[in-house]
Amino acid sequence: MFTRIRSGFGLAGLAVVLALPLVAQARGEGDRGQKATPPVSKGQRLLSCGHSFHYFMPPILADLAKKAGVKGHVTVGQSVIGGSRVIQHWNVPEEKNKAKEALRDGKVDVLTLSPIHLPDEGIEKFARLALEHNPNVRVTVQEFWLPFDIYDPTFTKRPKEVDHNAPTGAGLRQLHAPYFKGMDDHVRELNKKFGKRAVFVVPVGQAVIALREKILAGKAPGLKEQADLFTDAIGHARPALQALVAYCHFAVIYRRSPVGLPIPAVLAKRKGPQVEELNRLLQELAWDAVTHHPLSGVRAAARPD
Repeated sequence: MFTRIRSGFGLAGLAVVLALPLVAQARGEGDRGQKATPPVSKGQRLLSCGHSFHYFMPPILADLAKKAGVKGHVTVGQSVIGGSRVIQHWNVPEEKNKAKEALRDGKVDVLTLSPIHLPDEGIEKFARLALEHNPNVRVTVQEFWLPFDIYDPTFTKRPKEVDHNAPTGAGLRQLHAPYFKGMDDHVRELNKKFGKRAVFVVPVGQAVIALREKILAGKAPGLKEQADLFTDAIGHARPALQALVAYCHFAVIYRRSPVGLPIPAVLAKRKGPQVEELNRLLQELAWDAVTHHPLSGVRAAARPD
């Protein structure tokens, strides 16, 4: 495994203008009448480029794949740069750019990226390189929960105080709507250029809002308030949120439900029956978000016209 780390502000420089339609608007788009997506049974070779809302994911995903009995799952490499856009990973000097090297070797089945600003030319550059050396590669783009619970594409605003417990579910959905839409539009544009569905959305942001709604309704075992998901005002993830992110990636990459998997190591420190209930809730929310997103590449069942 390789790692490149740029120290500094982590996601404090996160300017988010990613996007995708709300789940209710997204259902059935281009996939009505399709059968359930067959699961991927072969272990995937994963390459990841991302920042601190993302780079905790690959080790958890590896744990989930093992618990799911998937043989051959491997993290080929991980490029880590705090507060990064995808183009920053692309611009790592050639002699040090292990991500490009892995792609040129054709050793990657899934390339997972985590952009900040959109458009981000690094996504297309990485995707083209990946497809050139493996026509069957899948490129996933992770959507996020908005830093500081605000929508600011320029990222010039820094709230003096952030109350993660203040937003309602409806407020969060309205806030995230342009962010979600922008990501969807960008992914559709890329797939049109490639002439195939090569780039997919991992709808983490949708799942996070759903979890926050469960917390507000008092239906998230072991989570008393929305702030329990985050370590700071920006919104870096605590273990429960980290597990949810990884479950979303598992569902997209292996195209199978994570419901029923044992408690992952990231949640192992929690005690009592609540952890079992919380783990299942996280699995269900991840699967629901993935199967209802039109660009995840995953469908749970046929959708009637």
